[in-house]
Amino acid sequence: MKIAYLSTFYPFRGGIAQFNARLVKHLYKFGEVRAYTFKRQYPNLLFPGKSQYVLPEDKPEVIESIQILDSINPLSYYKTAKMIKSYAPDILITKYWMPFFAPALATVLKSLKKQTFNVAIIDNISPHERFPFARTLNKYYLKQNHLFIVMSNEVLKELIKIHPQANYVLVPHPLYENFGEKIEKSQARKSLQIDENRKVLLFFGFIREYKGLDILLQALGILPEEYHLVIAGEPYVSFEKYQKFIENLNLKEKVSLFVRYISDTEVPLFFSAADVCILPYKSATQSGIVGIAYNFDLPVIATNVGGLAEMIEPYGTGIIVKETEPKKLANAIIRFFENPREEYIKGIEKYKSKANWEYFASKIIQEYNYFKTAKKSN
Repeated sequence: MKIAYLSTFYPFRGGIAQFNARLVKHLYKFGEVRAYTFKRQYPNLLFPGKSQYVLPEDKPEVIESIQILDSINPLSYYKTAKMIKSYAPDILITKYWMPFFAPALATVLKSLKKQTFNVAIIDNISPHERFPFARTLNKYYLKQNHLFIVMSNEVLKELIKIHPQANYVLVPHPLYENFGEKIEKSQARKSLQIDENRKVLLFFGFIREYKGLDILLQALGILPEEYHLVIAGEPYVSFEKYQKFIENLNLKEKVSLFVRYISDTEVPLFFSAADVCILPYKSATQSGIVGIAYNFDLPVIATNVGGLAEMIEPYGTGIIVKETEPKKLANAIIRFFENPREEYIKGIEKYKSKANWEYFASKIIQEYNYFKTAKKSN
């Protein structure tokens, strides 16, 4: 069996590339896999961070891939389709997280639709920020696929709304087990210069408006002095707004700032130092951050948006805050520390048994085999 995977891979950085690298490693068990990635992912003017590319100190997971697709050059769409067609894959996988990529990905998929089994792994359908012609672009992309892998009921609802005939599989977001082992908590806190006796909250990942860091900072202003917040991630918006909250609420002694891209090798440090990971999101689908937290046996407190509750409530791995409001979030944080930690850890073990990369990869192969059998019988 031949599998082509067209998405973000090394040398690009970030959660999408990490997800794809993990899945490719497990698809190798089922056949030959060839990865194709972007020659240009975003034009520099549209990219909000410092760099789209990994730096030597990032020490990422390297997947060998062919850099060919240019997101804004239509000629590259046909060149990519021609190259993948010559490879003659049985399955072509793409990952979708914003309408910006619909023209490039859909054009390639359309060219191969009669020849391959096209699988779309859907992170988001509705973009977190407004995007022109989003619905039209989504429809164009969705129409070119035979199977959709979704990781939350929220995304599933959006999919069915736009594409009612969609053939889909709902699979939990796998855990990221590629960041190494947990570090002893006191050692991790010492490395980050955090008081060992504090109740440590972690806000991790790219900082964007919809992720609600402002809500969390206001909640921290309500909490007693023993609570300490670690903010670790690169801003995709101006950090000035959050800095003002820190100053105006006198939070300087209650916050540790690591406002930059966090390399893969540093990840265990932050998740090992924390008592709980906080996702105060204003909107969401599912979250890869939850997958990292659970890998380090770290419970999660999240707001009740998108599919976050599906990753937490059925397993008892943390607390869902029903309203995205500072006081409610502060109360949930206090309640979290009043409950036995062992119960959350039991829930994480339950989630781990279901959410793994091997199962995710096997579902794609299983659906392809159904498709092939049905095609033969017709």
